[in-house]
Amino acid sequence: MDWSDLRIFLAIAREGTLGAAARRVGQTQPTMGRRLRALEESVGHALFQRTSDGFVLTDEGSAVLRHAERMEEEAIALERELAGQGGGLEGVVRVSSSDWFGTHMLTPVFAAFARSHPGVTVELLTEARLLSLARREADLAFRIRPFQEPEVVQRKLTRIDYALYGVAGGPLPRTGDGRGCTLVTMDTGFGTMPDVAWLKRMLPEARIGFRSNNRDAQARMCAAGAGLAVLPRPIGDSLEELAAIDLGEPPPGRDVWVGYHRDLRRLARLRALLDMTIDRFAGR
Repeated sequence: MDWSDLRIFLAIAREGTLGAAARRVGQTQPTMGRRLRALEESVGHALFQRTSDGFVLTDEGSAVLRHAERMEEEAIALERELAGQGGGLEGVVRVSSSDWFGTHMLTPVFAAFARSHPGVTVELLTEARLLSLARREADLAFRIRPFQEPEVVQRKLTRIDYALYGVAGGPLPRTGDGRGCTLVTMDTGFGTMPDVAWLKRMLPEARIGFRSNNRDAQARMCAAGAGLAVLPRPIGDSLEELAAIDLGEPPPGRDVWVGYHRDLRRLARLRALLDMTIDRFAGR
């Protein structure tokens, strides 16, 4: 078997379709199909059932998956260990964060870092999915809750305050009511977020006019008069069209945690970026 074919197999098993798997590994869909057929021929078994909903593992495929994942873990562990020996300030640091935090809070830090360390390339990934530090999908990650993985070195970076915003000079809602108000809020996939529960409790009679998992989209809709929105203060306070609304109790704030895999603790370029980020946030 060719290890590179097992990587293709893992991507298809995780994504469920050739198209999604191809995007994940940066290959074309025909190449993915050809590599999968080569792997199936080499092991002498069909590894997937092709269904209308995508690719489903066969029993043989499930057996291959268990071994392939262990092989992947060892290969990535080796990559991490070797990468962690990097003492020079050059190369790539891949960073994961939410979209708004990356745009509004991290890019000013990264711009200063780029001026100081021209040999380092910072890649900022703002997927909603939590990227894996163990699989090196990211080297450094910023999250709104502590990391659960035991191999992650982490610390609380900062706390972000939130506020309710509306168009400056617009009508003010009444706490505990909300009739006649329209809200701009998170989409249903993020319905358990603390600010969503706060809005329901403070303005239970208000109607939902717009939902999005993108805070910048919420802010723009709010500034356009589409409704009231709970926003991180770094976004809301930066828009002159908006004014914070006091309902007698502020929305819950969020802590931001930063973490990296312990195997990368000696990676010089990661340490330099992390140290500058911590220093900049300490001065806020």
